[in-house]
Amino acid sequence: MNVDVDQRPLLLLPAPTPGETPERSLPDPRTARSRRARRLMQFGAAALIAASFALDRSVWLALAFLFVIVVPFEKLFPRHRGQRIRRPGVGTDVAHGLAAPVLATASLAVAVVVGVASLAWLPGLLLRPVVEMLPAALLPFVGIMLFDLATYWVHRWSHEVPLLWRFHAVHHSTEHLDWVSGFRNHPFDGAILAPPFVLLMAAGFDAQFTGILAVIQIASGLFLHANVRWRLRPLHRIVITPEFHHWHHTNERAAHHSNYSVFLPLWDTLFGTYFMPSDRRPQVYGIDEPMPLTLVGQLRQPFVGTGPIRSLAWRALRHPVTTTRELARHVRAVLGDIWRSTTRPTRRTELFGE
Repeated sequence: MNVDVDQRPLLLLPAPTPGETPERSLPDPRTARSRRARRLMQFGAAALIAASFALDRSVWLALAFLFVIVVPFEKLFPRHRGQRIRRPGVGTDVAHGLAAPVLATASLAVAVVVGVASLAWLPGLLLRPVVEMLPAALLPFVGIMLFDLATYWVHRWSHEVPLLWRFHAVHHSTEHLDWVSGFRNHPFDGAILAPPFVLLMAAGFDAQFTGILAVIQIASGLFLHANVRWRLRPLHRIVITPEFHHWHHTNERAAHHSNYSVFLPLWDTLFGTYFMPSDRRPQVYGIDEPMPLTLVGQLRQPFVGTGPIRSLAWRALRHPVTTTRELARHVRAVLGDIWRSTTRPTRRTELFGE
């Protein structure tokens, strides 16, 4: 016999004792904290995007331009068929792009410190007399080679030095490459271009020329992430291609620590990090380490487990000598990691064979 909904017997629960609150009405404090943290991150992301909109609205036009220009090619010539425009993580990548003006300001402030502390201006000053003797027609080519060589090494160190990887891992955490994934970057990781910039400036190259190279590097990087199947095999040994950079992003173990060049694959060939197998194509992207899914969470992630900055500053005021020694120890450790990365054994490929 069918029972009407209103006539079904009620499930009776034991009545709470006087002064007792039913268990089902008690909120889980962990859930409440998680909800508050999520709201704070959403508010932080909205604040960053609003500030960026007030600072520079051209980034909205840039995103729209990329969408209109690149997405049709991704649909006509997809590398990964079935990858949707609204794929997982696309909102975070768009948020990175919309917040770029404010994040770039933070990146610039850190870049000034990194550029001076890197001592890249020392080899630049040593090269200056040689650069001044070069014919004007050769200067652009020499400048591109120097910039690309310096960027190769700082890019390689950002992967192989644990402290630098904390920041660069944000960029590599995306599991889908397409028109917008190149925007996912930590602003402090953007300071990676400071040493090459300082090197060229100290060597006597014009600031405008060096800035143009940096802009081209960033703009071409957006194209290299596109979800297009063009292999462009004749160009593999001449300039970097989407295929080259997709192998750099793949989470396949054999491809780890490879394809660091930003313009010319020559440096990967010379230093044994060139990886372009002819029998397969990159399929899986991302990193093994955990990474938050939100913009603010990813900006915060490199600092997780490093200790509060306020306590570090307070300790520096109270114990300046001890703090200085600790800082010197950390600097020596980072320099040791850079040396091991520079001198580690690498795969050796034949110069013209694949």
